[in-house]
Amino acid sequence: MNAPLVALVLFALFGILGFGWRSWLQHRRTGSAGFRGVSGELGSAEWLAGAGFALSILIAVAAPVLQWAGVLAPVSFLDAEWIQSGGVLLAVFGIFGTVYAQVDMGESWRIGVDPDERTELVESGIFGRVRNPIFTAMLVFGAGIALVTPNMLALTGFALLVVTIEMQVRIVEEPYLEAVHGEVYRRYAAKVGRFIPSFGRIPPSE
Repeated sequence: MNAPLVALVLFALFGILGFGWRSWLQHRRTGSAGFRGVSGELGSAEWLAGAGFALSILIAVAAPVLQWAGVLAPVSFLDAEWIQSGGVLLAVFGIFGTVYAQVDMGESWRIGVDPDERTELVESGIFGRVRNPIFTAMLVFGAGIALVTPNMLALTGFALLVVTIEMQVRIVEEPYLEAVHGEVYRRYAAKVGRFIPSFGRIPPSE
């Protein structure tokens, strides 16, 4: 297996389906591509979440490129074909999980948050079981890609992805949704898990 090439093909597929096609569909439906950019002022926690997320993507793309060029090598105990094959399966599952959740989100789909915008709170489909299924699928994809070319840069990029997604959800998106939807969101968050079913629910008293 040419692992770096496989990783880059998977990234291209993720970009085409998860960003390109979905943005085109959103623009066709609503007149807007759905991009809202990085939240918060420069240096704020909100800004760090968005900028860190973008950086984690750049790192994850650079890792297979540098491994292909011979600059980086896989971590020895992860350098096994069965691990790379498992990474491919995880990445493919993450791609289609991302697209599935995006479709379920309908016209409320956005990249980033506009605090002055009100979108419908989606509670049906996969969102009836997990509040942030798109981010869950992205984490699965990120884990898979990191295992396809498991060098230190790829593993660092995945760790950064985990941290910044947590920040984006807790610091940016949950406060925004509570501000916009109030008690409706609080009831929803109390019964539906954050990234996986039943875990990360927010008690009504919080």
